[in-house]
Amino acid sequence: MWYESQKPIIALAPMADMTDSPFCCVCREVAGDDFVIFREMVSSEAIVRENQKTLKMCEFDEVERPIVIQLFGASPEIIAKTAKIVVEKFSPDGIDINMGCPVPKITGKNLAGAALMKDHEKAVEIVKKIKAENLNVPVSVKTRLGWSKPEEILEFAPKLEEAGADLITIHGRTKTQGYSGQADWGMIARAKQVISIPVLANGDVKSPEDARVCLAQTGADGVMIGRGALGNPWILNDILIAKDTKVRNINEIIGVVLRHANLHLERYGEKSMVTFRKHLACYFSNAVNKPRVTGLKEFKKELMKISSLDELAMVLRKLKKF
Repeated sequence: MWYESQKPIIALAPMADMTDSPFCCVCREVAGDDFVIFREMVSSEAIVRENQKTLKMCEFDEVERPIVIQLFGASPEIIAKTAKIVVEKFSPDGIDINMGCPVPKITGKNLAGAALMKDHEKAVEIVKKIKAENLNVPVSVKTRLGWSKPEEILEFAPKLEEAGADLITIHGRTKTQGYSGQADWGMIARAKQVISIPVLANGDVKSPEDARVCLAQTGADGVMIGRGALGNPWILNDILIAKDTKVRNINEIIGVVLRHANLHLERYGEKSMVTFRKHLACYFSNAVNKPRVTGLKEFKKELMKISSLDELAMVLRKLKKF
């Protein structure tokens, strides 16, 4: 199993509308093979209805392995059925259950994501139902410290382990915090002490130094990197080899951007470059590992207007002149 072969485990977090196949392929090409990919969450309800768009979201290139497909939903029966469909149809290296997404449209009407932290009985039943399918792949859970109180994880995590979860990823914030404030690595450490299965620490890991400190403070078996990897796929390998973050050469960044753009275009078609703009904003942010570019603000305005690969290439050629 992927979570048994290497410590610390380095994982790319599932991020809605971001960790799709093109981005994950780029991460693999840039950062190597020694990390696991958790793909963006997919709706269990949509899968059982055979929604073609959602099924396509589960497709992946073999180079992305090891890869885990994340499901969200509130019905134990439907999620278990979905897990079986996904494993039989796509053969991922694991199934992950989203019990931490704080977005209202997931937690509200759907009563899924972080809402499952308020319904331990249903959360436990979801894990049990999936494990009963004997899928021969690890079943993990990604959750938060709690709905409103960080201490809630100390009760929730042992229940998930007892239900049969093989691994738990804990984001160091509550649902009510969203992405505000600072991740509480100390509480992740306390949760690690009350369960015996592997734990991945998630939240505010944006550099190799962050990863080192997080692992030391939490005692976790690995770290999961989310927003820190957007526009910076190199971080996954930098963390693995404990390499200090360096300023990337602008030509290196441009090369990766164009590779990513081509993969995006191949998967989504000619009109998809508009949706690629969200990645461009990340690649050319003012992060510590990005080169300082004169006129970057105006340059980014141009990037946010591109609608074709040719337009993107034209704007990037201008950047080389700065």
